[in-house]
Amino acid sequence: MQQKSILLVEDNADDEALTLRALKKNNIQNRVVVAHDGAEALDYLFGTEARASRDQDVMPALILLDLKLPKVDGLEVLRRIRAHERTKLLPVVILTSSQEEQDILNGYSLGANSYIRKPVDFAQFTEAVRQLGLYWLLLNEPPPVGRPAL
Repeated sequence: MQQKSILLVEDNADDEALTLRALKKNNIQNRVVVAHDGAEALDYLFGTEARASRDQDVMPALILLDLKLPKVDGLEVLRRIRAHERTKLLPVVILTSSQEEQDILNGYSLGANSYIRKPVDFAQFTEAVRQLGLYWLLLNEPPPVGRPAL
């Protein structure tokens, strides 16, 4: 059985390092693929351009998605994930520093599974990441792969 992977979509190098450090601190050893902008995330998920050689049958178990991204913003990435048959059921957690109410509403309207504001304090952030990993990678029961929805 292949290990569940995480797709981290984050353009800020400090936030990327912080997230990876928090995952490691919580002993979450899942493979983490990092996309530094929305276009790179879509390339990874849909097998275009640089990621075309990736096994398209293997999808991440969890997508951690920032909203304020270059090239293609996080909400558009989410819109495209939900519009595609192969990715529409993937768990997507918006992990962002945005406190705009409209971002929260738009995220949930487009099908986000969760919306988490990045805590400024590292201890709080580490705890948030621990809970994310516990729930989405261990407790959550994903939909069966390859079965059409009723």
